[in-house]
Amino acid sequence: MNGENLRKSLHDGSRVYGTHITGLSNAVITRLLGTAPLDYVFFCNEHMPMDRAETSILCQHFSSMGISPIVRISSPDATEAAMALDAGAEGIVVPYIETVDEVRKMVGAVRYRPIKGRQLREIFDGTRPPTPAGETFLRRFNRHHYLIIGIESVAAYENLDALIGVEGVDGVFMGPHDLSVSLDVAEQWEHPKLLRLIEDTTRRCRAAGIGVGVHLSHIFSMEQTHRFTSMGMNWILDGADINHILHGLKQRRQAICGGESAGPVEAIGTGACIAPAAPARRQAEV
Repeated sequence: MNGENLRKSLHDGSRVYGTHITGLSNAVITRLLGTAPLDYVFFCNEHMPMDRAETSILCQHFSSMGISPIVRISSPDATEAAMALDAGAEGIVVPYIETVDEVRKMVGAVRYRPIKGRQLREIFDGTRPPTPAGETFLRRFNRHHYLIIGIESVAAYENLDALIGVEGVDGVFMGPHDLSVSLDVAEQWEHPKLLRLIEDTTRRCRAAGIGVGVHLSHIFSMEQTHRFTSMGMNWILDGADINHILHGLKQRRQAICGGESAGPVEAIGTGACIAPAAPARRQAEV
């Protein structure tokens, strides 16, 4: 799915499915992963040690296979968003958005690229709107780009209607880890306060005609996941490659070896960058 079609799906409520790629830079593996049923792939430049060159290689690879690349930048920074788009990103996820001013800056970076500075400010304040020719160019030049803002704090939730009301926002991403901490129910994934916030945000985003998702992994039951999607959640970020691998290995070990499993597939980390917990050190055999 290309960026233009994915952006349309975010708004019309169609579900789009993807996962977080934690750094599969091996060309053979990424080629094989390109055959998976993915509409998009998610790369994180906020928490993961991925440089600009690696991000670009992966973005270019997956977009060439018809899978839309999304990059989460490290902060609400217009320059960083432009760098990610130059590297080949189609979607930009901006973490920890809390103010309308932050949203407008990111809309400018993603939807009005390459305009910057005074001209962009004049477009937003209405003193110098784009000409018809300029509007035509901007739509064509940025047709595959879309903006997803991160709602990851109580402050952002309290300001939700104003944030999603900024024209140019295509979707909302909820980071369950940061939200749970902000709500003072840290890592209590089934806590009613966290679930109510996620469900209410989902309803309000879909009522506003924009996409919405939360990072889904094994922290939420499948029953709860189905509840989210039944409410209209349509940007489906399903775990991370490493967690899917670990979960599969656990199931394979139980099926082949029997007896007790190697233990649950735990997850640690923040936001969409959930990495496997470090294994317990085994005692040396004597």
